[in-house]
Amino acid sequence: MIIRYFYVFSERPKIFPVDSLAEKVYFGNAMRLNDRIRQMIRDRDSLLCVGLDVVPEKIPPHIMEGEDPVFRFNKGIIDATADLVLAYKPNLAFYEALGTEGWEILRRTVTYIPEGILKIGDAKRGDIGSTAQKYAEGLFALGFDIVTVNPYLGWDSVAPFVKDEERGVFVLCLTSNPSSRDFQYFSSGGKFLYLRVAETAVGWNEKGNCGLVVGATHPGELERVREVAPDLPFLIPGIGAQGGDLEAAVTAGTDERGEMAIVNSSRGVLYASSGKDFAAAARQEAQRLRDAMNSIRRKKGVE
Repeated sequence: MIIRYFYVFSERPKIFPVDSLAEKVYFGNAMRLNDRIRQMIRDRDSLLCVGLDVVPEKIPPHIMEGEDPVFRFNKGIIDATADLVLAYKPNLAFYEALGTEGWEILRRTVTYIPEGILKIGDAKRGDIGSTAQKYAEGLFALGFDIVTVNPYLGWDSVAPFVKDEERGVFVLCLTSNPSSRDFQYFSSGGKFLYLRVAETAVGWNEKGNCGLVVGATHPGELERVREVAPDLPFLIPGIGAQGGDLEAAVTAGTDERGEMAIVNSSRGVLYASSGKDFAAAARQEAQRLRDAMNSIRRKKGVE
């Protein structure tokens, strides 16, 4: 098969294979978000998401000694891993904590992420409709493709984020933190709340742009959610530092084709080294995770 390439010009040239996702997006034949996620998984052969959750105290000293350390650290991580990942996911709290400067760092970071890579804003927003509308406007204006949302307030708190079929949400379903059991395992009519959230999100997916956040720390429950929502993309945090098992998460979280899962690692990649080799170490860990996930996917018969 002959593969042709074309350039997309921006701050730096991007190269994509023709007849792939990039042609559909950049030549005016845009896809629904969830279709785009599936195609990107195939094009990039990766499920890996790197969480850009930067703690200044953990940035290598030689970066902190210079100007603009947080952005320079993010830039180093992105440059080292961009060909290995499916997505980057800045958690907004780490930038909000830096004040007004943090918002500018976030904007520059999102802008710097190459085209053809998903940009997930981990904001966990949830508010009444008029406020949700402004949250959606602000976050998508930053350049995010997807935003995490809290469904506790119901449909009108999510609706503004799914108006455009090319952008959408990951709905918090079953989170990776230990206290997730406080509410998410509440049972009514013999069904846990997290499963009702999954069922509801399937109904919200009319424009093909809803997904679910399901933690890797719940592999058995992850499998149950996949049964309820066989076609939705899952954002799966919790591997590595939070104790989630990678093989169990990929096996249970992907669909029958070994796709539709985005598996996040933050600290394990960002802080693989605290020295001058931080970027090289991040790349090594990202490649290990990418390759391990692909090996697990192959066991499901994915080619």
